[in-house]
Amino acid sequence: MNRRTFLCGLTLGALSAPLAHGAQQATKVPRVGYLSDEFRSLGVASFEPMAQELRKLGYLGGRTIVFEHRHAEGKTEVLPALAAELVQLKVDVIVAVGTSATRAAKNATETIPIVFTRISDPVALGLVASLARPSGNLTGVSTLAPDLAAKWLELLAEALPGLRRVAVVWDPTFPPAALQLREVERAARVLNLELQPVEVRAAEAPEAAVRAVVAQRTQALLVMPALFTEQRRRLAALATQQRLPTMLHRREFVEAGGLMSYFTNYSDMYRRAATYVDKILKGSKPADLPVEQPTKFELVINLKTAKALGLTIPQTVLLRADHVIE
Repeated sequence: MNRRTFLCGLTLGALSAPLAHGAQQATKVPRVGYLSDEFRSLGVASFEPMAQELRKLGYLGGRTIVFEHRHAEGKTEVLPALAAELVQLKVDVIVAVGTSATRAAKNATETIPIVFTRISDPVALGLVASLARPSGNLTGVSTLAPDLAAKWLELLAEALPGLRRVAVVWDPTFPPAALQLREVERAARVLNLELQPVEVRAAEAPEAAVRAVVAQRTQALLVMPALFTEQRRRLAALATQQRLPTMLHRREFVEAGGLMSYFTNYSDMYRRAATYVDKILKGSKPADLPVEQPTKFELVINLKTAKALGLTIPQTVLLRADHVIE
């Protein structure tokens, strides 16, 4: 080997070493933890809009991004352990679904960024300092809308002319429930409706709730968030048997036989959460990303159930529906 060849090889070798190291660094695949208080059957469906949005942003599951799923299967007491698992895996971001999952993630780490979804009021719940400046390592998408409770009752009253008495089934152990109940009570006073709150724990069967509601001689049933998700078909069947029109908080309840649901559009919420994940993976800090409030809501009506209850839903309500099950 002559001197020129040797020097040329030395120079190329020196240049290639950092380049190889840089290429190695560039191939690091981000890991995203997905911590949900839901049952896996619903959690997988909830996650899909987020996965779709991340694909649009250039992330390919298993190739350019890896997801670590942890579902509590409705057992909130296991969430701290699941959150600890994600921290031990050193994920780059944790997506926390629901209040209990978000609190578990917050308690597990002060450094890993957390993007929350399905949180009614993160400020009132003490999860962030403010919507505009969250501070700390949390940000995300809130489901809170100032007039949501009023809309539940307004739609019920419009769909059921002559409505006067409404039962509200709520779980006092669910952190946001008391806040939501106060909003419902305020809306009921404005609409001149008599409200009958019925306390039910998440672990209880829907039979107990329906029996209590029937005893109150109410004309309709409003089921607050976080109750009976896995028992939605049983709840719908019992309510129909007792000729109780229902206002619910998830489309899946109406697809299972409930009468109506009105809530934040979950698919849109999960898609927006994906944009937070993207920004954080690209270097943004959660404290610099304001919490977003809902902009899209979804009204779903089941006309099969209306017929079974002997109801005719006014055209004015049907025209406002985003989805009608016939």
